[in-house]
Amino acid sequence: MKAIWVEKLGGPEVLQLAELPKPAPKAGEVLVRVRAIGLNFADILAVRGEYLAPTRLPYIPGMEFSGTVEELGEGVEGVQPGQLVAALGGSGAFAEYTAVPARAVLPVPSNLNAYEAAALPVSFYTAFFALHTLGQAKVGESVLIQAAGGALGTASVQVAKAMGLQVIATASREEKLELARSLGADQAFLSSDPTLESKVRQVTGKGVDLLMELVGGEGFAQSLRMLAPRGRLLVIGSASQQQATLRPVELMKKNLSVIGVWLAPFLADREAMLEATQFLTPLLAAGHVKPVVGRVFPLEEAAQAFQYVLQRASTGKVVLEP
Repeated sequence: MKAIWVEKLGGPEVLQLAELPKPAPKAGEVLVRVRAIGLNFADILAVRGEYLAPTRLPYIPGMEFSGTVEELGEGVEGVQPGQLVAALGGSGAFAEYTAVPARAVLPVPSNLNAYEAAALPVSFYTAFFALHTLGQAKVGESVLIQAAGGALGTASVQVAKAMGLQVIATASREEKLELARSLGADQAFLSSDPTLESKVRQVTGKGVDLLMELVGGEGFAQSLRMLAPRGRLLVIGSASQQQATLRPVELMKKNLSVIGVWLAPFLADREAMLEATQFLTPLLAAGHVKPVVGRVFPLEEAAQAFQYVLQRASTGKVVLEP
């Protein structure tokens, strides 16, 4: 089968197109013919060796994909050969076939195509766990969503609106703000706006109750300042790749909370995954929320896709197609 193979850590230049043996599903696994692959910034960090979990070489990158079930390993129930599924695993998606544990397979509503299904798992489940499970969001509260035109941002805007939150979106370009507005954002501001803090206070009267922090670096302090009393800062990434400075005593003044968000540990929590699936699936099936697919690259152009994401040119989820 065709796959992207990584033998050493580095940038897009270490991605090699290779011919590898087609995997066979072990007991408890599902073999999937990959139809589309969601490219995440975490994949880029993993290839660099900079992700939260260590990268074990050599390996096939890719944690998120959709495809049709090809074969069931011993003891697997609940899915059928030929069924379109989405899946979320640690690696192995940058290939024509991959075998994943059955617990990693997620249902796909019939109204989603393969590209949309590939854009579903990471962004929508992260948004749910950030806002609901960790952020304890309540109907009527306000949330500021950074990088609102990206894959996680577009998912988070929609999930937040479905939870009954007031959504303020920020992004680097006006066209990304327009996308956020079309998805339901109540307010949208350029992240570079020098009056951003005052605009947020003007809109909310007190600051936001929750803030999804994806940028880090020097903007981290600004994010804290934009929180309302008892506000929760949800740290999901650091796109700036710069260190942020936190003086814990500053949290005391407004009883603020800083909460780290990482999807991976939730994957082993069956109750948490079930709760998220039960919330998201009806919304997806009814068309109330929908993954936003950006540019699609052939698998052979994985390096170009990496560069595209690194240039922050993308809106929605960048997808690879085997």
